[in-house]
Amino acid sequence: QVQLVESGGGLVQPGGSLRLSCAASGFTLDYYAMGWFRQAPGKEREGVACISSSGDSTYYADSVKGRFTISRDNAKNTVYLQMNSLKPEDTAVYLCVRRSGYRCYVSNDYWGQGTQVTVSS
Repeated sequence: QVQLVESGGGLVQPGGSLRLSCAASGFTLDYYAMGWFRQAPGKEREGVACISSSGDSTYYADSVKGRFTISRDNAKNTVYLQMNSLKPEDTAVYLCVRRSGYRCYVSNDYWGQGTQVTVSS
């Protein structure tokens, strides 16, 4: 069955960096766009970034543009989120999602369990 397992979260100081990974299994990653969402306490779930199946298109929320980079390695069945210049407001559970097709404009169909990112001094 489809599984998405996130890793790489943790506690980091403001201005620091983290790289999240999403290990995908149970399907051929090459055929699907992938994304990252985040959920902070008391806030609505927010779409952070998305990458098309081939990696030729990427999209970012305005709040992370210029600081976060989404990438993928289809040979390793893994999607990454490099997060730099982290701010306290980036604190959230980060969830990996599979889109239902090649491009980012389609709906999400599978979600991972999430990994906690805490930005604090």
